[in-house]
Amino acid sequence: MKFCKLLLLASMLSMLNGCLFTKVVTVPMRLGGAALSIIPVAGNSAHDAIDETAEIIDEVPI
Repeated sequence: MKFCKLLLLASMLSMLNGCLFTKVVTVPMRLGGAALSIIPVAGNSAHDAIDETAEIIDEVPI
């Protein structure tokens, strides 16, 4: 019974935050972009490109 309640709660929480599968893909992308933004010249443009791509992936209706 406790497992069923926990499973129900986890599924409800995952639905509140949008699609869980796209978050699994975009969170590492965003972390990589944040790490690249440290590079002086090309870092910000790379970060912006990765962030824009992650936004597009977040909008995919799965």
